[in-house]
Amino acid sequence: MDIQKYHSIEMHFDEARTLYPTKAAKARMHRERSVARRLCRRATIGGAALLLASATPACQAQVSFQDAIRLAVENSPRIKAAKNDLEKAQTGVAVVRDLYIPSAVVGGGAGYAYGITLNVPTVFTVTTQSLVFSFQQRQYMKAAKSDVEAAQLALKEVKEQVEEDAAITYLSLDSARQTAAALEEQSVIAERLASIMQDRLRVQLESELEVMKYHKGEIQIKLAKMQAEDSVEDLRAHLSQLTGIADEDLKIVPETIPEISPANTEFAGKQRYPDTPGILAAAASDRSKELRAKGDAEYTWRPNVGFGATYGRVSPIENVSEFYNLHGIYNTVSFGLSVQFPVLDMVRRAAARQTKLDTARGEMDLSSLRSDEIAGRRQMGRSLPELAMKSELADVNYEIAQDELKDVEAQAQHSTGTPPVTPKDVENARIDERQKYIEMLDAKLQQRKSEITFLRLTGQLDDWLGSLTAATAARP
Repeated sequence: MDIQKYHSIEMHFDEARTLYPTKAAKARMHRERSVARRLCRRATIGGAALLLASATPACQAQVSFQDAIRLAVENSPRIKAAKNDLEKAQTGVAVVRDLYIPSAVVGGGAGYAYGITLNVPTVFTVTTQSLVFSFQQRQYMKAAKSDVEAAQLALKEVKEQVEEDAAITYLSLDSARQTAAALEEQSVIAERLASIMQDRLRVQLESELEVMKYHKGEIQIKLAKMQAEDSVEDLRAHLSQLTGIADEDLKIVPETIPEISPANTEFAGKQRYPDTPGILAAAASDRSKELRAKGDAEYTWRPNVGFGATYGRVSPIENVSEFYNLHGIYNTVSFGLSVQFPVLDMVRRAAARQTKLDTARGEMDLSSLRSDEIAGRRQMGRSLPELAMKSELADVNYEIAQDELKDVEAQAQHSTGTPPVTPKDVENARIDERQKYIEMLDAKLQQRKSEITFLRLTGQLDDWLGSLTAATAARP
């Protein structure tokens, strides 16, 4: 058969199979189309998911300085416990006050009696009574109000302590992060320097003792780096616990850390600062004890006036009329005032004496606490100028180290200087520059921590934080 004719016949058969496919071909074509459609759908879904993933930012909570303090206050279990104590003290006031509100009791019963009854039988009775006047209760009311005042001041003290803790932790975490980064760079430099020292040892430019000293320095830098990284993790975990945000999602914003005005931290030795809420809370608690002791002492030789009323329905089924002349009246009502004049109560007298001794002990403890606070405030106030000077000195040392590093690098690059600058000198200058930077970070951190503590001790922390919130709200 002619080859060209054969190909022509095959082409006709192919066209016929395409135009008039068999059942098997149709099934195969249907399967192929189904597979193609599924692959297309999967590709579309995968592409969309990829785009969505690339467009979705990392789920990290950027917490500013002020937000960290606000969240710490909202999530603090210590503040919640102090609020619970405040509610308890307020309930104590209600307990003392409600003694002047009449209480009512309804009672009744049924039974059998033989012969004359010793008491008039009633179907039910309603009894109400209340306190009208008591010298003792007046002192107890004042004591309960002092307890509320003490609880409010204790809540304020705890709130300021939590704010101080959150602020210092935030500052410390920022400083620790920068310190860890600087130590990472210093560790790399120390490794290069150790390698250089080994090379110099091979050509007998250094002694083994000197190389060992540099190796020791390298180990010390690595140890400091590990400690700094541990400090970062600990501070992050503590701040996470304070704010209620998972530590892996917590991200601080160093740009939001405010500066403290020097006017707020200026210490005047002769200036009298107000007591902290903790001292005021202790004073209010002692005043409450003193009032309770006075109330116990005023129980005897002073009248107590009370009110009482009773209504009863006399039982008509106990043949009461045979024994009592009721005249057909089965309702009985009585009310009036009762006056008691206690003459002797040894238990309350002993309780008053015991409470007075507790009050005297509390006054001595309060005096000691106040003296310690004044001494701590004075010491903190006098240390602030020193810390500011140390911070300024650390800044100057860091600038000098930067300038020296630039000079050493320039001399090494242009081969100038006598004696010539070696790679060892360059790496030493870089390590010194990083060390001065780390010292500067530590000096600034110590200064800021002391400033925040001083603000709390002088009663300015809440006002300072409030001014930051107002300034943030006023920004456009």
